[in-house]
Amino acid sequence: MVSYKDLGLSNTKEMFAKAIEGKYAIPAFNFNNLEQLQAIVSAAVETKSPVILQVSSGARKYANSTLLRFMAQGAVEYAKELGCEVPIALHLDHGDSFELCKSCIDSGFSSVMIDGSHYSFEENIELTKKVVEYAHAHGVTVEGELGVLAGVEDDVVAEHHTYTQPEEVEEFVKRTGVDSLAISIGTSHGANKFTPAQCTRNEDGILIPPPLRFDILEEIEKRIPGFPIVLHGASSVPQDQVAIINKYGGAMKDAVGIPEEQLRKAASSAVCKINIDSDGRIAMTAAVREVLATKPEEFDPRKYLGVARDNLKNLYKAKIQNVLGSADRV
Repeated sequence: MVSYKDLGLSNTKEMFAKAIEGKYAIPAFNFNNLEQLQAIVSAAVETKSPVILQVSSGARKYANSTLLRFMAQGAVEYAKELGCEVPIALHLDHGDSFELCKSCIDSGFSSVMIDGSHYSFEENIELTKKVVEYAHAHGVTVEGELGVLAGVEDDVVAEHHTYTQPEEVEEFVKRTGVDSLAISIGTSHGANKFTPAQCTRNEDGILIPPPLRFDILEEIEKRIPGFPIVLHGASSVPQDQVAIINKYGGAMKDAVGIPEEQLRKAASSAVCKINIDSDGRIAMTAAVREVLATKPEEFDPRKYLGVARDNLKNLYKAKIQNVLGSADRV
């Protein structure tokens, strides 16, 4: 067994306490390759922001769990080399079984999510509590989930969303002992978070999604005051990057995300962790497509992956500074 402490990682307990007090949210960026990791760490260091490295089950399969562990350890050393020891957590995103969560804890993760939202309320509690008991014995923090987000992200697929029921949160938190809770208030996984029929269009023909259910968030805050809340599916799907993808051969039709001003409002509440994955994929793909289309003679992966990395870093710096509010919090 490997302890996250031996890798120089942090769990999320102190991160979240500071975020709630400071009215900002910790960025949780997914990664599964070197360029993504470089972009995340350099963005966090340059903005002096704590950061959560998120790994999905699909990412572990793609990149290899052992490599990911050492990459996370390398991220800690890389931050020091860049000149700022920002707190870094390694988090399992959407763990769907006790066995997967245990495997991650045993291999050095400092935080895990157990997503039992697709089970009954009682089954969700039973599974989450089991993970919490094992994780807490090793100093690892646990994120649970109530409510179901629609959309597709790696192995997580749901056709319809189910809003979190505020009357359930107190019992869930008390009986499971979770450290944070992911809720459903209208965010969604993927780059096509809403159908055109669910949106309106502005004067430029851009789709405007329905607003988040802040009434549900406010009621949850009343019932579990000061408790860390998490938003999944919170990419904004930047239209300038989508336009570049489509200009250079892509086919991202009617892609729409969560407006950044709504995410900033959420970050100033008890929402202290906001997950961003699709935006990163879009930023990297836009950069790669543009290089390959405008420089067809190029064949060195560093020439397009390096540009993609830099584009991703700039996107994440903007998120940290303008949306999450976590800059200069180290």
